[in-house]
Amino acid sequence: MDLILWRHAEAEDAGPGMTDLERALTGKGQKQARRMGQWLNSQLPDSCKILSSPAVRTLQTVEALGRKFKIHTDLAPGADPADVLKAANWPGNKDSVLVVGHQPTLGQVASMLMTGDDLEWDIRKASAWWFAQRDAGDPMSVYLKAVMAADLVVK
Repeated sequence: MDLILWRHAEAEDAGPGMTDLERALTGKGQKQARRMGQWLNSQLPDSCKILSSPAVRTLQTVEALGRKFKIHTDLAPGADPADVLKAANWPGNKDSVLVVGHQPTLGQVASMLMTGDDLEWDIRKASAWWFAQRDAGDPMSVYLKAVMAADLVVK
């Protein structure tokens, strides 16, 4: 199974009366999402399942991919890393899964996959971390297949 963690692109600060879930992407964030969406779309298998947080900024980010996706409430800001892995059905899913979410949760998921511990790792905005597992059920066979930042994607 492959699990790809994609942090939402740059978003505006919350304005007066705005909730965290309502924050939208900035112009720069829209460009970041398009670039990373193009790269991911060229790399992901057609069978990849795509899950997104219900926050506006993650929905705008995943829409740049141009594929069908499902909104999953367990991926909202402040989600527990274990809930993210459960939503993705890690490591039991037969298909690749792309999760579009938030910090610090995605960094904690990455840390859990690589070290077994829930540490505060930083995943940059609009970046994707791609994990794979060689042998189903063997946590020691998990490896980091790729890390890509939006500013490294060739236009």
